[in-house]
Amino acid sequence: MELIIDYGLTDIVAERYDARFRLGEQIAKDMIAVRIGPDMRMAVVGAPSYFARHPRPKWPHDLTAHRCINLRLPTYGGVYAWEFEKNGREMRVHVEGQLVFNNIALRLEAVLAGCGLAYLPEDRVQRHFSGGRLIRVLADWCPKFSGYHLYYPSRRQATPAFALLVNALRYR
Repeated sequence: MELIIDYGLTDIVAERYDARFRLGEQIAKDMIAVRIGPDMRMAVVGAPSYFARHPRPKWPHDLTAHRCINLRLPTYGGVYAWEFEKNGREMRVHVEGQLVFNNIALRLEAVLAGCGLAYLPEDRVQRHFSGGRLIRVLADWCPKFSGYHLYYPSRRQATPAFALLVNALRYR
């Protein structure tokens, strides 16, 4: 087995990959998708030291007045716009900040250091809430979404080893 980690939205057929992992909403309709994890939620978080100097945002658009730690994905075409939804109203907010990273770990370290606000997966920051290292804001604007899936082409003939892998990863 060869495992390659990148954040691009690679065409697995053109690149001749057997399978890939992706969030459910990002999988093309002609692929077979197998859920490998639970639904997820994002969280807007900041360190107490940041909030000692800046007011807490009450609405997603308030984020435009904050220093935000951004995410750049290789195939997204720029800096990722933070996604929010409440009562059926969806919005994307383009935030500003001096820091832009392409992975979760660096954004988490920067937010813990008080460099600004970050938009991170809830499961990656949850442990920092109880210890008071991070404060969550706009929680009611961050709904659940479909978690990670293993996906592969529908025309792929599964080998016994691949079928075992799919079954082992399947979220129950």
